[in-house]
Amino acid sequence: MLLPALALLVAFTHWPAVSTFVDSFYSTPKGARPGVWVGLENYQVMAADPVFWKAVRNNLIFAGATIPASIGLALVMALWVNERIAGRAFLRMAYFTPTVLPMIAVANIWLFFYTPQYGLLEQITGALGLPSHNWLGSPSTALGAVTLVAVWKEAGFFMIFYLAALQTLNPSLREAAAIEGASRWYFFSRVQWPLLMPTTLFVLVNACINAFRMVDHLFVLTRGGPDNASILLLYHLYEVGFSFWDTAYASAITVVLVGVLAGIALFQFFVLDKRVHYK
Repeated sequence: MLLPALALLVAFTHWPAVSTFVDSFYSTPKGARPGVWVGLENYQVMAADPVFWKAVRNNLIFAGATIPASIGLALVMALWVNERIAGRAFLRMAYFTPTVLPMIAVANIWLFFYTPQYGLLEQITGALGLPSHNWLGSPSTALGAVTLVAVWKEAGFFMIFYLAALQTLNPSLREAAAIEGASRWYFFSRVQWPLLMPTTLFVLVNACINAFRMVDHLFVLTRGGPDNASILLLYHLYEVGFSFWDTAYASAITVVLVGVLAGIALFQFFVLDKRVHYK
């Protein structure tokens, strides 16, 4: 009974990973000439590639901004829509709507927001008397602009997990805290937040993976520009493999990227997991 699922897992996950690792030690095949063994040459090229290090720097900044922002915003939204407030169902739907939209559609929506002179953001800043600015065409703001799109897209997805976790908490905990005269902040920091730590770990793992594999919106918004100001690792990998057709170098970048993500996931599950349970 496990054989069909195992066959799919091996064919589309394990075998491609092993094949990519092997290909990273060969040159790129060209025409009838097959790839030859080059050892660590692709990794040496990667270490000397300034665009690669630019993508690494941008990706670290992107991850450092999107991970805490999306998780924090998701938690605030979950706490709000978990209360008995008017229009709670509408708020939940509104917060979750960006999640069900394709990233390409989301990018096109925000492309309208960022359009110089005509976009919604330009209309607002113009009404406030602020000068016009090309948000996606300026190296100083391009990365921040795509980061904001990612946070808007992901926060609603993470909110669902926090909302589900909040609804599993025993209501008697809130009642006991109210009887003892605990404030909302004290109840959240000492009771709710510790009980939400397993959910936070799960969300954190997903947020870290998403931060390094997000690439869809770059095709629509910036294509990594201007001057590689918003290029991320996966987009650089796509350009190397499919625009420049250097599949061997792309395999080396893939191995490094998968290794980093695997290391992050293992650290979170085997080190942080021991600290997330409420005792």
